[in-house]
Amino acid sequence: MVIKNGKATGVKIAYVGGGSRGWAWGLMSDLAAEESMNGTVCLYDIDFQAAKDNETIGNKIKETEGVKSVWEYVACPTLEEALTGADFVVISILPGTFDEMQSDVHTPEKYGIYQSVGDTTGPGGIVRALRTVPMFVTIAEAIRSYCPDAWVINYTNPMTLCVRTLYEVFPQIKAFGCCHEVFGTQKLLTEALEDIAGIKDVKRNEIKTNVLGVNHFTWLDSATYNNQDIFPIYAEFAEKYAKTGFAKTDNNWMNSHFACNHRVKFDLFRRYGLIAAAGDRHLAEFCPGNWYLQNPDVAHSWGYGLTPVSWRKEELLQRRARSARLVSGEEKFKLNETGEEGVQQMRALLGLTTLVTNVNMPNFGQQEGLPYGAVVETNAVFSGDSVTPIMAGGLPAEVLSLVSRVSNNQETIIEGIFCKDKDLILDAFLNDPLVTCSMEDAKKLYQEMVENTKKYLEGWEL
Repeated sequence: MVIKNGKATGVKIAYVGGGSRGWAWGLMSDLAAEESMNGTVCLYDIDFQAAKDNETIGNKIKETEGVKSVWEYVACPTLEEALTGADFVVISILPGTFDEMQSDVHTPEKYGIYQSVGDTTGPGGIVRALRTVPMFVTIAEAIRSYCPDAWVINYTNPMTLCVRTLYEVFPQIKAFGCCHEVFGTQKLLTEALEDIAGIKDVKRNEIKTNVLGVNHFTWLDSATYNNQDIFPIYAEFAEKYAKTGFAKTDNNWMNSHFACNHRVKFDLFRRYGLIAAAGDRHLAEFCPGNWYLQNPDVAHSWGYGLTPVSWRKEELLQRRARSARLVSGEEKFKLNETGEEGVQQMRALLGLTTLVTNVNMPNFGQQEGLPYGAVVETNAVFSGDSVTPIMAGGLPAEVLSLVSRVSNNQETIIEGIFCKDKDLILDAFLNDPLVTCSMEDAKKLYQEMVENTKKYLEGWEL
């Protein structure tokens, strides 16, 4: 790699999960739109044919209108080949298949437990972690062996436990986790500025915030625009839409498996005076199950829906069909920048710019009140070969009690997985706020869910 005249050439990016038919295409668009970098993207996936397909798709992008930089895409049959000499490693994998996720999300429904996402917390997030953490152990060991100086960007959920595993295996790793949920809240704040104060055309990255908490259960205790405090405006906004919710026609939660009308956010703000900074589908899963997730009708009344795994399976079929069209040339690839900041983070780490954004990293004191070493989500400063967390302060006691329960549970889960201690993980399972059934039923549920994912639990006594 060479950096000269404000440009980086010969950058090597290793993409673990490079057969992705979603995130990978987004990265391709973002890279093609950035003129200050070029190089090679090495695609590794356990489904090698999927990586080969993305190699074909990626290498056709240079013919696309609007391309500002040219990247070579190479499918690699081994993790060693993909990682060796990498400057950056991007991790975006599905741990297991949607068949296992079907159990994660829907088996608890037999016991009256509903999950809107099921990939981060709750019974689904915990059992998903049983599959995911061993995979990240392998990835971390390979990074330590083949590219120990690379910067590692994780997008896989459960985010906190994935990043925690990378550091547990390789303490010197240079890794962080990225999530766009705070971006969505910044966008909502621009809507509040327009709706309440008549301030239009504000870009979401012009909203300056202080971020605290853990991934998907993040909070803002300050938010400003041009040094103007947004909290009084948001308070009026939340009060105005507390009962009806707020959703523009282009973000109608009733027509989307991912959108919401923000009533959960507004309710949490009215309770605690802080802005909950994630989508309502995620926020609801971290709160006691009788608040927002008693059943699908209650969730619907709060302005969001549950995402069934059957929909994910159908959507995957559509993406596979699109992949085939892109490979054959029947469909032309169109640049569609994602709004993610991964490429801008790379630019900053290469010394081409400076960036402040939210990331998931171990707690070295930037988040008061949560365990030292646990992964937390706060802002950080990105500059040449450096990510420095910003001291975020602490949460008020009434919010900290909610977040601490989650963070301590995550620490118990990671310990239990590394020790292959099914009973220790059961303790965390029973302590999860969504597990509202009897202890006897919770134990039955846990055993059934573990049984449904046991093929990934090599060496466990089950």
